[in-house]
Amino acid sequence: MRHLTRALLLAALLAAPLAPPAMAQESRIVAIVNGDVVTSADVDGRRRLFAITSGLPASPQALDRLTPQVTRLLIDERLRFQELQRRRVAVTDDDIAGAIADLERRNNLPPGGLLAQLRRAGVEPRVLFDQLRTQIGWSRLIRSLLGRQATPGDAEIADWIAAQRARAGQPEFLMAEIFIPIDDPAEEPEVRRFVDDIVGQLRGGVPFPIAASQFSQAQTALQGGDLGWVGTEALDPEVARIVTQMPPGAISGAIRVPGGFQIVTLRARREVGRDEATFLSMRQVFFPFTAALNPDAPTPQQIQQLERARALSASARSCEQMDAAARTSGSDRPADPGEVREESLNPPALRQLISGLPLRQASQPIIAPDGIAVIMVCARERRNEAEPTPEMARSQILRERVELLSRQTQRDLRRRAQIEQRS
Repeated sequence: MRHLTRALLLAALLAAPLAPPAMAQESRIVAIVNGDVVTSADVDGRRRLFAITSGLPASPQALDRLTPQVTRLLIDERLRFQELQRRRVAVTDDDIAGAIADLERRNNLPPGGLLAQLRRAGVEPRVLFDQLRTQIGWSRLIRSLLGRQATPGDAEIADWIAAQRARAGQPEFLMAEIFIPIDDPAEEPEVRRFVDDIVGQLRGGVPFPIAASQFSQAQTALQGGDLGWVGTEALDPEVARIVTQMPPGAISGAIRVPGGFQIVTLRARREVGRDEATFLSMRQVFFPFTAALNPDAPTPQQIQQLERARALSASARSCEQMDAAARTSGSDRPADPGEVREESLNPPALRQLISGLPLRQASQPIIAPDGIAVIMVCARERRNEAEPTPEMARSQILRERVELLSRQTQRDLRRRAQIEQRS
């Protein structure tokens, strides 16, 4: 399914028409970056992209509020893209298709759903493609510039694990971030107003991963701002002070940190070294309805699907049988949903049903308005997710190095650049 999704997205990407050149009567130059122009059409496309992906109304007032920071972001992107071209860093259409597939999965959109959304709203898909191309290429460039430092040594990994174990019992936080830089102190009031506006949108319901992917200049932007589990020692002192007082689900205000402003959201908290949980390997077979279910008057097709689900519940004794049944169920839902943390299953009634289900025994049919599911638990494993591992150490050490080098490189590009902004 993942390969099919990638292929469909790649076909859509290749089929998308190139953005037409801006006409003088339709667009004007808002900035010149080392000879490359940023037009008002470029700014408008990016503003509309954010409005659509975040669910904001694309009113003139809402779009105008985005203009100053979007212009600045596009200038930074031009600088990055010029550097990628100079260093010949390649990003393929397949890379972009994969990034779009990840965006759709994170935002519960079907394959092709994001591009369809853009086209319905009159936004050229190339606006998104160009943004992703620069983000992906920049990430590759920074890792290449790290050289040997991109691979932490055994001693560094051992030291990191030892430090984590010494902190056992202390709090750590599952977080995401948005970082908006300030290169010129004179820009700080304007940037602050923009960051405050983002905070208001987030608290009004805009998904944090979407805002991060569109506006954050941190290297976590491609992952929707995800920082993973971090302790207070890995955070700016002011960020750490605020996070320790936040309840899960909260979104901070604008936090002044070295180099700019940071917005963070707290998803969960735990104690270092202590996170016992049960993880499940499951199979699911879904029998879809062709019409919404009316419990008082089921259609013949719905009755037939119920009989199929009951037969599977009575006969299935292995996950291989569930896989085979899924291939003929008429649904595109994957049979294997991947590893699932039992404690995070929702709604609670489903969690209770799954927790009481013996291994390799099919559940009774689970009826929903759009179809019927049969579930089987293939394996259960109890483990401590907070136990520090070498992979966790590599990831954290590398993330910190990448972020530091990225900010330094961006500052250097701006310092050397010839940038002319026009009213």
